[in-house]
Amino acid sequence: MSRLGGARRRNRGTARRPLDPQPPRRRRRPARRRHRRRHRPRHAGRWDALADRITARTAAAATHPTGRWQRTTTDPGVDAALLLPALRGAVPADDPHTLATLEAVRSDLCEDHYTYRFRHDERPMEEAEGAFLLCGFLMALAEHQQGRAVEAARGYERNRAACGPPGLYAEEFDIARRQLRGSLPQAFVHGLMLEAAVRLARPVRHGELQIP
Repeated sequence: MSRLGGARRRNRGTARRPLDPQPPRRRRRPARRRHRRRHRPRHAGRWDALADRITARTAAAATHPTGRWQRTTTDPGVDAALLLPALRGAVPADDPHTLATLEAVRSDLCEDHYTYRFRHDERPMEEAEGAFLLCGFLMALAEHQQGRAVEAARGYERNRAACGPPGLYAEEFDIARRQLRGSLPQAFVHGLMLEAAVRLARPVRHGELQIP
C-alpha cells in the first residue's frame, strides 16, 4: 500500500502534459464576398465576353433594314420568338432592336391580343396555323417590360382563357373557330403562363424585367 500511495503522490505532483495545439482557424470571408464567389462562376468574365461577341455578330448579320431582329441571316421575316433576347437579358429592354422587334410583332403578328409565331406565306395567318399561345404570353411579358401594364394584362388574360375544360393548353389556338389546335404538350405553355402571372403581378418598372 505504501508503494502505491507514494506513486499516487508522485503522479499528483507531475505537471500535466499540454494538449496538442489546434490548427489556426481560417478567416471567414465577408458574407457578400462568399455570396459573390458562390454565385458567379470562375469563368463568368469569359462567358460575358463570348455573349457580347455573339450579340455583335448577330446584330451585324441579322438586323432588318427597319432596325428589328430578323428570323435568320437569309430570312428577313419577323418572328415572335425574337422577343426573347430582351426578356432573358441578352440585350437591354431599351435597345433599338428590342423596341423595333416588339413594334413589328405587335403590328404584323398580333390579332385580338393573340400572337402568331411568324407568317408562313401570303395567306391570312389563321389559314396557315393557329395563334401560338406561348408567343401570346411572351408578348404580354414584353409589353409589361416596356411599362404597358394594360396591354400586358389584356394579352395575358386573352391567352390564359384559351384552354380546354380541364385547363390544358394546346400549342395553338384557332382564333376564327375559337378552339384548340395542335398537340397538348404539358408544361410547354403552362410554364410561361405561370411565369407571366408572377411577373405581371409585380409593380411595373420600365425596362426592369430580365428573367434569369
